[in-house]
Amino acid sequence: MRTLQDIPELREALGEFRQRGQRIGLVPTMGNLHEGHLALVAAARHHADVVVATVFVNPLQFGAGEDLDAYPRTLLDDQAKLGSAGCDLLFAPSDATLYPHGLQDLTQVRVPVVSEGLCGGSRPGHFDGVATVVSILFNLVQPDVACFGEKDYQQLAVIRKLVADLHFPIEIVGVPIVRADDGLALSSRNGYLDETERATAPELQRTLALLREKLEAGEAVEATLATGLNRLQACGFVPDYLELRAVSLEPVTADTREAVLLVAARLGTTRLIDNLTLILPR
Repeated sequence: MRTLQDIPELREALGEFRQRGQRIGLVPTMGNLHEGHLALVAAARHHADVVVATVFVNPLQFGAGEDLDAYPRTLLDDQAKLGSAGCDLLFAPSDATLYPHGLQDLTQVRVPVVSEGLCGGSRPGHFDGVATVVSILFNLVQPDVACFGEKDYQQLAVIRKLVADLHFPIEIVGVPIVRADDGLALSSRNGYLDETERATAPELQRTLALLREKLEAGEAVEATLATGLNRLQACGFVPDYLELRAVSLEPVTADTREAVLLVAARLGTTRLIDNLTLILPR
């Protein structure tokens, strides 16, 4: 696996792939990789001839007081994992490479409506930062397919709308959540949990599973969500949101059948997110 940090080198390498008629798959990450990221690499390998991963801790998507400075930078370990997973090329640019003129007057991309509420409501500007850096990476790599995890459900919806609205000729593949044996969705931020918090964290997924069972049995949405919030608080979580949306992230109506439960909650200082899809009864 080659690791590149400069844009001209990246374009030269990508040009060689294209001259050979190879289909290019992209896996954008912020590094500190785990098995969930490697599942994205495997999915890209399934859909493409060449897999390009990126590692870039994007300052645009961190708000005031968030963990930008503390976010783990583990490039050597990430390189080893990506190489073992069959990645062909890693692009690991610096801030100055992607944002050579700084951030203050940077052109930014905003995806309306789908970015609002949920994580977008509690992290203002977060999805503008995501949409901007992903647009830059799409422009630089020009992949045929790009893979994103379904754990970040709202982010995946933002990317799908971005691609549709801006006519990027890119297939977006959503990759199912990879979980630990106890059900906790894998996340780079799980490493922030202490031993007691880590033992409690799977209750997030167990609560969603309980609520899905109730909703699929026809129990009232408002009461079911209230039950979920009470259960999370009793376990020691501080919920940010717990919502039921249509899979499109539009509000649930009487005609909605395919839906998704979405949750974000703090456990200690760590913010965790998760989701489960379900089928509402007629």
